[in-house]
Amino acid sequence: MSSVPVAVVTGSNKGIGFSIVRDLCKQFKGDVYLTARDPARGQEAVAKLQEEGLHPLFHQLDIDDLQSIRALRDFLKEKYGGLNVLVNNAGIAFKVSDRTPFAVQAEVTLKTNFFGTRNICTELLPLMKPYGRVVNVSSMVSISALAGCSQELQKKFRSDTITEDELVELMTKFVEDTKKSVHEKEGWPNTAYGVSKIGVTVLSRIQARMLNEKRKDDHILLNACCPGWVRTDMAGPKAPKSPEEGAETPVYLALLPSNADGPHGQFVSEKTVRAW
Repeated sequence: MSSVPVAVVTGSNKGIGFSIVRDLCKQFKGDVYLTARDPARGQEAVAKLQEEGLHPLFHQLDIDDLQSIRALRDFLKEKYGGLNVLVNNAGIAFKVSDRTPFAVQAEVTLKTNFFGTRNICTELLPLMKPYGRVVNVSSMVSISALAGCSQELQKKFRSDTITEDELVELMTKFVEDTKKSVHEKEGWPNTAYGVSKIGVTVLSRIQARMLNEKRKDDHILLNACCPGWVRTDMAGPKAPKSPEEGAETPVYLALLPSNADGPHGQFVSEKTVRAW
């Protein structure tokens, strides 16, 4: 078993994830895994970074596929005995102009962005080593989407006692409400991406609380962050930030020094804690 520290970045063959891997290869003292659903695309991305003189490793990962997540889990357990840094970057968004019915967009978007991210955390958080760092890439859209929720929903999502099961119930309800075309009447905003990222931010707050309760002495720090509006295939060419700039806050949180006691359980953008 290797005693080398190990970092994993999900959805990292392009865009912000790719830039996060590049930065970690330069700054993290250990093995850095670039992951992608498609091994050919993943290997291609690894080759690109090798041309820059960097040495990422590759592991297949599709966060929509529990078997794929568990294969990565078993690999990390066997080879490294755990995990030091996890950056949950994988995510999807429909284009604004997309004509796909909203209920389908809701189901597909939440499947990956919320439920896929949650499955990764369920399988990999128990592997986090002491002083580990977990970064869940959320979005500023989660804040505007929260503001677009009914007062009742806002109260639930801001609660310091909401449980993971209750959050899952709410995310499931959103998808069901869109299918019945009653989501707006039920107090939801008209953005599937926004609701999925509310889920990620609230999930992060819950997970941090759980770490405090169960593993306080392990000094693991877990946060949600917004990379900003970044020029990627997902956000389009008009965004003001480069992927390199988008990687800054996630990388800052992934590399918080071992003597840091925060941020933890926060929503962070531009390396600054934001009010939720």
